[in-house]
Amino acid sequence: MYRKKNRELQSQIQFISLEDLVPKDHILRAIDRAIDFSFIYDEVEGLYSSYEAGRPGIDPVSLFKIVFIQYLFGIRSMRQTIKEINVNVAYRWFIGYGLTEPIPHFSTFGKNYVRRFKDTDIFEHIFNHILQEAVNAGFVDASAIFIDGTHIKASANRNKIEKISVTKSARQYQDELDKEINNDRNRHGKSPLKKDETPKETTRTVSTTDPDSGLFVKGEHERCMAYVANTACDRHNFILGFHVGAGNIHDSQMFHDVYKKMSPFADEIETVAVDAGYKTPGIMREILSSGKIPAVPYKRPMTKEGFFRKYEYVYDEYYDCYICPANKILKYATTTRDGYKEYRSDGKECTQCPYLNQCTASCNHVKTVTRHVWADYLEKAEEYRYIPKYRDIYRQRKETIERVFADAKEKHGLRYATMRGLAKIKMQVTLTFACMNLKKLTLWKKRAGTLSPTIVALLQNLSWNLRIIPIWQQKYA
Repeated sequence: MYRKKNRELQSQIQFISLEDLVPKDHILRAIDRAIDFSFIYDEVEGLYSSYEAGRPGIDPVSLFKIVFIQYLFGIRSMRQTIKEINVNVAYRWFIGYGLTEPIPHFSTFGKNYVRRFKDTDIFEHIFNHILQEAVNAGFVDASAIFIDGTHIKASANRNKIEKISVTKSARQYQDELDKEINNDRNRHGKSPLKKDETPKETTRTVSTTDPDSGLFVKGEHERCMAYVANTACDRHNFILGFHVGAGNIHDSQMFHDVYKKMSPFADEIETVAVDAGYKTPGIMREILSSGKIPAVPYKRPMTKEGFFRKYEYVYDEYYDCYICPANKILKYATTTRDGYKEYRSDGKECTQCPYLNQCTASCNHVKTVTRHVWADYLEKAEEYRYIPKYRDIYRQRKETIERVFADAKEKHGLRYATMRGLAKIKMQVTLTFACMNLKKLTLWKKRAGTLSPTIVALLQNLSWNLRIIPIWQQKYA
């Protein structure tokens, strides 16, 4: 038995408000309660004309709320976002528009970007404001930070490329490394190296569609034009900072730019967890010199099959030499421009060595072992790897930074670039991460609201509150 639906109700006039149509438990209601969006008026001050002539522009808060809707729900374009807002009463309520009020054209934000927001740091200010709200609420635990990079596929045809010659950029710490190299050479009685002023050229693959992107190669089968976003998050998956660059830039080259953005949390940070791609002498030196402890993984030695591993050659710090598996000494020879000290064996002794075929394939039978001038920092980081506390922190990467990237790509549309050019991709990443922090801030405030205000205030005033917030939030979620 069934009853036919009366379709006449679709054309009937009813007296109802937009407020009544939005569900009480809708996420946009919680977001609107969690943060006061009027701060946007202060951020856009000076970007709008003070003259009243002509048609007034759209309210900046409504304009940015439209953008938030796009990135909160992972809508692929502004055109599609406006279509969704037209038929979604919750979206209309969130941006402050009535049922019959016409929604702005999809090109409105693009025109505002070109005329007002381009070459400004307004998007970074919005990201920082939302993050500061989470800090003020006591939700951010930066005692351990997790840094990694993820690639964003560019809106570019990988077949429309060209090869160009570009000048190779210097490393972030090159001046300090040059000074350390010359000091080491002086200690060994070697003359200092003259600074190489000759520009080093390299060949780069450039897309003719999006020249700011870079060729990302992962294995033999994956090659595409992309961007990379190196990102840092805390224990609770709040995104603390990021740096965006072309996809052909290695993660280790972008570490310094991300790490210096952690300065507001410098007093709180105890441990910095990074993967094997960041395990270089320069990065370990930067972390340890700042008073923090690196949490790193095991990195397999890159030695040919059948030959001795580097750790089988023992370094004697007192005599500054290496001892090979046959108990022969490899003496210091020189320090290269790249910062590596070379230790070489005596070819005459190695000729009669029974381990020669496992040691070197050199035609003169001389074995060379290299050691970086900052190798002590790398060895110190390796010692921390055996401490259970830091080993457990590194294992949390899959629950923190890896989860951040997974959510950003699957739920918020960050797998693909929706625009072209580094500045616009940076805007996309900034707004995506700002909305992810906003969403988490909203949910945590909502969960905290299930407790009485007295208990919440008591917990937030305790000196150890950052470590127990996850416990009581899960209990009352």
